[in-house]
Amino acid sequence: MNDHTISLVRESFDLVTPIAPQAAALFYANLFEADPQLKPLFKGDMVVQGHSLMQMLELAVNMLDQPHVLVPALQDLGRRHAGYGAQDHHYDTVGGALLKTLRQGLGAAWAPDVEEAWTEVYGVLAGTMKESAVVAA
Repeated sequence: MNDHTISLVRESFDLVTPIAPQAAALFYANLFEADPQLKPLFKGDMVVQGHSLMQMLELAVNMLDQPHVLVPALQDLGRRHAGYGAQDHHYDTVGGALLKTLRQGLGAAWAPDVEEAWTEVYGVLAGTMKESAVVAA
């Protein structure tokens, strides 16, 4: 990840922050539309789950230039998700739902370079989580 990629992700996420509850709800609607079989993995209150999602995304976005802080948090998250039943292929579905949600939420601010930046960043985040899930298994 270079500075330009990080900047694009941060600037676009700043536009999502004011609509975080709606973005979270839209994300889960997109996720369950893409794969209804994922719904049973989410057992708690979805508003609380959405709040946690947005907090984790904010943390990740803020720490993109601090891998020494971000990587251990992602590794822990990956191990926890493995315990919840998350599998490697779920990360692709989540990534697709995230990009769709960002495209919907950002509207005209969603551009090819923003999509490319988010795709790269999500790949790094998901890859780190998946690697730690394998270690935990």
